[in-house]
Amino acid sequence: MMIGMKSWYSSPAARYWTSPSAPCDAYAFHRSLPGYAPTPLVPVPAIAAELRVGRVLVKDESSRLGLPAFKILGASWACRQVLEQRPGATLVTATDGNHGRAVARMAAHFGVGVTVFVPSVMLPQAAARIAEEGAQVVWVDGDYDAAVRRAAEFAAAQPGRALVQDTAWDGYEEVPAWIVEGYQTLLEEVDAQLDRAPDLVVVPVGVGSLAEAVIRHYRRPGAAHPRVLLAEPNTAACVLASLTAGRPVTVPTAATVMTGLNCGTISASAWPVLRAGCDAAVAVSDHEALRAAGDLGQLGVCSGPSGAATLAGARAALTSPERRAALDLGDDAVVVLLSTEGHTR
Repeated sequence: MMIGMKSWYSSPAARYWTSPSAPCDAYAFHRSLPGYAPTPLVPVPAIAAELRVGRVLVKDESSRLGLPAFKILGASWACRQVLEQRPGATLVTATDGNHGRAVARMAAHFGVGVTVFVPSVMLPQAAARIAEEGAQVVWVDGDYDAAVRRAAEFAAAQPGRALVQDTAWDGYEEVPAWIVEGYQTLLEEVDAQLDRAPDLVVVPVGVGSLAEAVIRHYRRPGAAHPRVLLAEPNTAACVLASLTAGRPVTVPTAATVMTGLNCGTISASAWPVLRAGCDAAVAVSDHEALRAAGDLGQLGVCSGPSGAATLAGARAALTSPERRAALDLGDDAVVVLLSTEGHTR
């Protein structure tokens, strides 16, 4: 549990918020990439019975365009857009895992150099996988936020470098917006794979870019507005803290098995969208995420702790009568869990 902080937030009015939609070519771009295929949407009846809902389906991102995580959807579209503006630029990013590997993979695809800054808490094997993609890996004596600052400084130091970061701040909004656009492909696939709109979508949260994409997608005018539940580590619950405070809050972080979610500051562009359109947020522990990953594995879904945080979050929300009532979820509900990565170790 978070000391001195809430582990639950809800906003019943959020599903009535509407977000304007804009056309985007990311889905067509992804379908043009070698090896593209929609990732599975896997029914897990045992989890549905446990949570007392009609259906639970897991969007399994354990194999996406040759990598074990969804991040390449945003990274590929953003890299393409950046390199159209700045041909031949060396790409620069910071990462706590999958985003950096995805940017490195796309740098190789486009034939350009790449430098990736990583925080001191990253597992050495995760950094090694980024280096294997051809990246120059730079260790930072600090957390993810410190790595982002170093990457931004490094990119700005020479005109031939271009930052591809999935968190936004004042003056740096365009590239993170492209990353959010890239994640729409995942949601387009969910819509095509379901025979009806979901009632609840559960999203793992780091800086909030995927959550922003989900809320924008499911708050479009004229579309169904399912509930959106965000799940994040109780050691790095910056979104939950921000929603509770009503303003962006940076929180200290600590080591967690949910390495892909180990972020202490919400993306500036994601914040207003999450504040307006997020139904609920919950913090989960390492123990709960590991249990969820193991349970999904027993049911045939390869999920690392960051991806399985959505099952942990659904359990934390739906097994509590008060939280379930806040979500106004019936026993026949259709629940989609976004499992954003496969096994990472």
